[in-house]
Amino acid sequence: VQLQASGGGLVQAGDSLRLSCAASGRTFSNYAMGWFRQAPGKEYEFVATISRRGGTTYYADSVKGRFTISRDNAKNTVYLQMNSLKPEDTAVYYCASPSTISYTIATMTAQYYYWGQGTQVTVSS
Repeated sequence: VQLQASGGGLVQAGDSLRLSCAASGRTFSNYAMGWFRQAPGKEYEFVATISRRGGTTYYADSVKGRFTISRDNAKNTVYLQMNSLKPEDTAVYYCASPSTISYTIATMTAQYYYWGQGTQVTVSS
């Protein structure tokens, strides 16, 4: 299984970015997906998760109302639309997927087995 994240960049506070994560190696639509981030010197932080068909989503309080997770199962891709970006959103963003189909959604790093390589998001003030 491979996860390839892209779309990061350097933006100003208030701007928007859309991250993409292309998956390959198994039936994408069978698994929940998630986004996490890691700021320098900090632990991984859960950002958002989405169920197999996209009907259920869940967000960290810090991004609720600003970020939207979505997926296109025909394209084997999950997205993270990030609006109203803040300097505290600066981090490396990772997409991830569990090894099991048992999870409808998943919010903990321990529930995820496959991780993408990360894409840097930097928000300047």
